[in-house]
Amino acid sequence: MMSESRRCLLWHGMFLFLLGLLTGLVEAHFSNIRMGLAAHLEGVMNGTFLLALGAVWGEVRLTARLKGATYCAILYGTYANWAFTTLAAVFGTGALSPVAAPGLQAVRWQEDLVQIGFTSVGLAIIAGTVLVLWGLRRGAAP
Repeated sequence: MMSESRRCLLWHGMFLFLLGLLTGLVEAHFSNIRMGLAAHLEGVMNGTFLLALGAVWGEVRLTARLKGATYCAILYGTYANWAFTTLAAVFGTGALSPVAAPGLQAVRWQEDLVQIGFTSVGLAIIAGTVLVLWGLRRGAAP
């Protein structure tokens, strides 16, 4: 029998994959087309990541509290990565992505929002990934 959290990870993986595909359909209409492409790829790649994680979720050995925190961090990180990349594409921000946004600069609050968002995404994804690795280590208590 499939655990509910594993099934949810698989569902969210497919949903985020779909969001990525739909973003790809409109990427040419964003203020920053390159970030639109990045948002499309973030949705597709993060959706695939959630599917892969869902496939091994039953093997992750953590306390209930740590496993819950890991689940939340990973879901936040994957969805927020797509969302903040999409916002960067809509706003036309460029401060954090000079290669993807040469010469673009949004208003200050938009640049700040995207920067704070990407920082939180990085922290969440790194923390979640470290916890998954810890839970998959050899000798982790079942």
